[in-house]
Amino acid sequence: MKKLSLLAVTLFAAFTVQAQDVVKFAPLDASPVDISYFPNKAVKFKKTDNPNPVVKVIYARPSVKGRTIFGDIVKFGEVWRVGANENTEVKFYKAVTIGGKNIPAGTYSLFAIPEKDKWTIIINKELDLWGGYAYDQSKDVVRVSVPVKPVSDVIEALSIAFTTQGSVANLVIGWDKTTVELPITVK
Repeated sequence: MKKLSLLAVTLFAAFTVQAQDVVKFAPLDASPVDISYFPNKAVKFKKTDNPNPVVKVIYARPSVKGRTIFGDIVKFGEVWRVGANENTEVKFYKAVTIGGKNIPAGTYSLFAIPEKDKWTIIINKELDLWGGYAYDQSKDVVRVSVPVKPVSDVIEALSIAFTTQGSVANLVIGWDKTTVELPITVK
């Protein structure tokens, strides 16, 4: 009887193990997601006297990998998602001003139309898109033209950071040998 019970338990355990779904996780993405805050490191030291975040940008970081980026991979004159994969999102924790326009607190998508000497930076209401394929200009909140600032060393992975000038936070986008800065006035 003990042998029969042991056999039944063993068979039950074997069927149970086979019946479980095995989760197949996706491999590491070639363009990993990153986050940039203004003020820099705002959330890392929140329990100190550092201020709370004002702006948060979530974006994927494609790499150059020896390719020609602007004018080839990223076409001049076409809407680009500023990154890879899902659209780059920018969250304003409080109202800001961009290009003379007041932007209410909230989460928006960040697009750009790169040109050789300038970019049009676009803040748009549409969220949860893949790339710029379903971009809808009617949902633009603001468009701002900013000059290209070439750099001598290649910035291998797309990078977004902030610099500060008084009450202005400059959202700096750098990739390949190109940088642009979007001035954001913090209220």
